[in-house]
Amino acid sequence: MAGRKINPWVKAGLEFGPLVVFFVAFSRLKDTDVTIGGTAYSGFVVATALFIPLLVATTLALWRLTGRLAPMQIATLVLVVVFGGLSVWLNDPKFFKMKPTLIYLLFAVLLSVGLMRGKPWLQLVMDDALPMQHEGWIILTKRLIALFFGLAVANEAIWRTMSDQTWVNFKTFGLTIIMFAFFMGQSRLFARYGYEKPGEDGGDA
Repeated sequence: MAGRKINPWVKAGLEFGPLVVFFVAFSRLKDTDVTIGGTAYSGFVVATALFIPLLVATTLALWRLTGRLAPMQIATLVLVVVFGGLSVWLNDPKFFKMKPTLIYLLFAVLLSVGLMRGKPWLQLVMDDALPMQHEGWIILTKRLIALFFGLAVANEAIWRTMSDQTWVNFKTFGLTIIMFAFFMGQSRLFARYGYEKPGEDGGDA
């Protein structure tokens, strides 16, 4: 069921706001340890501690405003709370850095299971926004599976071999740009397999 429409700027602010706050907080605190209750926390962990409740709040706000949440939003929230919480509790950034890997692997596996059953589950959650023939959904699903596996590998390589700043830049800007470029690159697929919803051609219902 499609959710209620809200102002696109409000939607974008709620979706990307927590990530921007995380980036700003990390940039300001990356060279600073914050002592709380006698324990010194790195700037990365403090930024993570700010990110978690903010993401919970904005996700709940999206749900209240639109009446629905996408499966990826729900999975992201759960994994952020679990792995971000572990990073804060154990004062160890690696758990939060692993979170994108797990998200992308989870969706790659789920989409793969759907394909093996002959059901592109992506169509169930995106068909209202992107009407397309069944063949188109099969192709798009296969490409997304490859993308998700590639992003999981890239995330692991970056957080394990590069600096915190590089990983934060990758998470904040790189992943967003890659996803945007991917869907922009599917324009020929959408043009070939897309179709108009009933009544969108201006004719009588």
